Amino acid sequence: MDAVISVSKLGKTYKGGLQALRDVDLTIRRGEIFALLGPNGAGKTTLISIICGIARATQGTILVDGEDIVSHFRTVRAKIGLVPQELTTDAFETVWDTVSFSRGLFGRPRDPGYVEQVLKGLSLWPKRDSKIMTLSGGMKRRVMIAKALSHEPSILFLDEPTAGVDVELRRDMWAQVRKLQESGVTIILTTHYIDEAEEMADRIGIINHGQLMLTEDKHALMKKLGTKQLTIELRTPIEALPPGFERYAVELGAGGTHLVYAYDSNREDNGISELLRALQAADVPWKDLSTTQSSLEDIFVKLVRRP
Repeated sequence: MDAVISVSKLGKTYKGGLQALRDVDLTIRRGEIFALLGPNGAGKTTLISIICGIARATQGTILVDGEDIVSHFRTVRAKIGLVPQELTTDAFETVWDTVSFSRGLFGRPRDPGYVEQVLKGLSLWPKRDSKIMTLSGGMKRRVMIAKALSHEPSILFLDEPTAGVDVELRRDMWAQVRKLQESGVTIILTTHYIDEAEEMADRIGIINHGQLMLTEDKHALMKKLGTKQLTIELRTPIEALPPGFERYAVELGAGGTHLVYAYDSNREDNGISELLRALQAADVPWKDLSTTQSSLEDIFVKLVRRP
């Protein structure tokens, strides 16, 4: 895939000296879903705000479809849709009017058919004549997405799109995001829900303290940094590991009923066979084996805790 957004040496320092972003280099591929993960204050919203032209960078450049975000602001901004964290809509406007008005802000001609298509796609059509103030939080979030899509952008930023949304509605919104990707829209989302990134994203970026720690294909990341655990259920509990078992980096579980062994699944010699032979030699019988794989959440926690 070719690059639709290219960020180079991007930095943001506020007047008080707070450095929100530090030398961020990032490439977003056309048509992908890219998830940006990071703890509160990591710089996710600042990065999105600068790319969307809401905030100014202290240093660095941003190209969208090969055009500079500063010198070609109006052209570039028309290609971008943004769903911010805050629910900022006119409470007394109807759903139809606020989405239609957003389309006009970008100089798009009236197109009731397209607005209808957007509202139906987000299950807002029955609420088209309802005032925003009468809607639930989840419905208001959908209205924000409809506004962001009103001018037919090719790039969509979703900043915590499912914050405060119930599980059922989150899954509905995930399905809508996939449909948008299928139609050719490039999607960049920030989220606190690790399962959301694991479910949706093609690639993952992790940012902390204003620095982009890594960007990686989701499956490659989990294969590279994920570990597997082998749990060995023992026939009878033991009080301590047999002498010499320290070399296997195996841990005795609570109650002495099982052993836990972490291993690299990519290695041909992962040590499992040797460990099982050692258990037999030490007269420690076992009755069952099970394995578990590290989740994206495990990987994320390990990365952000690094000094």
